[in-house]
Amino acid sequence: MEIILQIFGEGKDLSTLQMCCRAVVIFFIALIMVRLSGRRTFGKHSAFDNTLAIILGAILSRAVVGASAFVPTVVSCLVLVLLHRLLAWLSVKNEFISRVLKGDSIPLYRNGKLDEENIAKSLLSEKEVMGDLRLKGHVNNLDKIKEIYMETSGELSVIKKD
Repeated sequence: MEIILQIFGEGKDLSTLQMCCRAVVIFFIALIMVRLSGRRTFGKHSAFDNTLAIILGAILSRAVVGASAFVPTVVSCLVLVLLHRLLAWLSVKNEFISRVLKGDSIPLYRNGKLDEENIAKSLLSEKEVMGDLRLKGHVNNLDKIKEIYMETSGELSVIKKD
């Protein structure tokens, strides 16, 4: 046990080597936790998923610098990962929970008209919507577009006319 304390240190008075050892261990623990949380955590980029990533980074960093006890910090992160998985599973099973956790897509363009109210609610301008269309390889006008949505990830999705 004493050798572990010498390698990883205790409290806030850590040497550079001890902090580096902690960082290596936390890296692998974080990797395992990200794998446990599922690919969606870093693939979907929704507020629900990004929240977990930010909190994990913030909490695990405390273990690296010795600001919090190592084992309780790691255990609390594991609890958050398991909570995320549970809520993600529940949101698949229940539409209401999904809406509460992730939100809904917001229509920005339908029936040949831009929905200025929804564009404003999305904190976008018409110029930004058009710019995003150009970046995605769509034309600079809306004639060939059937619908545009702001997805829960913050990305625009485009449905072209047939």
